[in-house]
Amino acid sequence: MRMDPPSPDVIVIGSGAGGGPLVRRLAELGLNVLLLERGAAVPREGDNWNVGKVFKERKYSPFEIWKDRSGKNFRPSSWYNIGGSTKFFGTVMMRLRERDFEAVEHAEGVSPAWPFSYAEVEPYYVEAEHLFGIHGDPSLDPWEPPRSQQLPYGAVGSEPYVARIEERLRAKGLHPFPLPVAVDLHPGGKCVRCGTCDGFPCAVGGKNDAETRCIEPALKTGRVTLWTGAFVRRLLLANDGRTINAVEVEHQGNIKTVSAAIFVLSAGAVNSALVLMRSASGAFANGLANSTDIVGRHYMTHNLTTMMAVSMRENPTKFQKTLAFNDFYDGESEYPFPMGNVQTLGKLRSGMLVAGAKHLPQTVARALTKRSFDILTTSEDLPNADNRVMLRDGDVHISVQANNLKCHRRLNKRVKGILRDIGFPLVLAKTLPVNFTAAQCGTIRMGLDPTHSALDPFCRSWDHRNLFVVDASFMPTSGAINPSLTIAAQALRVAQHIAAVEFGISSAASHGPIQSRLP
Repeated sequence: MRMDPPSPDVIVIGSGAGGGPLVRRLAELGLNVLLLERGAAVPREGDNWNVGKVFKERKYSPFEIWKDRSGKNFRPSSWYNIGGSTKFFGTVMMRLRERDFEAVEHAEGVSPAWPFSYAEVEPYYVEAEHLFGIHGDPSLDPWEPPRSQQLPYGAVGSEPYVARIEERLRAKGLHPFPLPVAVDLHPGGKCVRCGTCDGFPCAVGGKNDAETRCIEPALKTGRVTLWTGAFVRRLLLANDGRTINAVEVEHQGNIKTVSAAIFVLSAGAVNSALVLMRSASGAFANGLANSTDIVGRHYMTHNLTTMMAVSMRENPTKFQKTLAFNDFYDGESEYPFPMGNVQTLGKLRSGMLVAGAKHLPQTVARALTKRSFDILTTSEDLPNADNRVMLRDGDVHISVQANNLKCHRRLNKRVKGILRDIGFPLVLAKTLPVNFTAAQCGTIRMGLDPTHSALDPFCRSWDHRNLFVVDASFMPTSGAINPSLTIAAQALRVAQHIAAVEFGISSAASHGPIQSRLP
């Protein structure tokens, strides 16, 4: 006889860097969770590592069209699948710097303070690093913030070509260090150090993403019910205007309504905002959690530039994403403003270049990528209320004006000079457009003041007591580092808060029947 799953205590929408850790922790604490995922599992197949399928045909990315600031159509960098964008990330999971949690003056404005300090989230960074099995050696980075524990695994190590570059950088007075990467490379692990990691799904499960490290273990607890192909249309508000009653979801060809005590949005900075906008009701005509017109605003996605440093010598490296330096993160002696992070990219392939430059001959692309050392520079873009996500007549609009570019241009100039000095006479650079959406954050920011934020420091909506938002949208600032580890750390912090405050259990409590404390 088939048993129906237990009624959920919590409904979570989205299974990426926020939803994944949160679901696993809630299940481990004994809560019953219904997880709604818009997509399905990415199949493990040969096409996972096929450059043409992944980058040119974009086989694993949905075909959807958004509009930019000028009204021009573009296809966003988005993925709807179990594990969210972590299935395709470059595996780098790095802590924000301690100063990133404080108000910081930039050349073109101020990056505001977070509603809590680095010290408050530090224990959850430790938990997230162990959850995702991160390799690295942060002791070699002078700008690494204080930490109570080291990473669970040592550095993966650079291949000889990259190791020689590291020596040259040290000779220039820089401080390169091993990138902290989430890969299953310990003895008996699945990672094979392939050349198709950054931007690709893993065909052998060797990438420690939100599916393999969070959702799969959560399902094994028996307390998680997963609905795939579940598109959330809207949240339904109770008559009091303070409580979410249910989720309306398209699933298996039907429109269903499901309820729980607690609801958590983890659909990503753009789509979480869109769900709230589609849920407009009564006193919340502009969307739920939006009484102060915050939702959708302060959209950020970093200032990013990719570089190909080319020499006559071939680069045989496969797993290139092993090196970074933060020497310019807080600026330099004659420039007291933050500039950003520098790290290696996954090894570029000719098909990647051709996919992004239609008129580039394959032979030229092949010659360049065989001899290139590939770099990504990242600078912070500042939160601006006019940079926003909007929903107009059913169309998604991303209205963004780039900012804080002076520091990014200065960083790029310095990096190009360094690369030439260490033996790369040709440096090709491409700054990614503002409609590049892979590192999206902001849009439903948290804070201490309900008039200037949508969420409190535990990501609870100021307007709706049983609604939380746990993904990159809660971030008040972007920093100059991939946000995935910070999202995961905050997700673990919020999960513990929900369990303790709403259901009366602590991290050491038993897994018996649990009742919500909500009135």
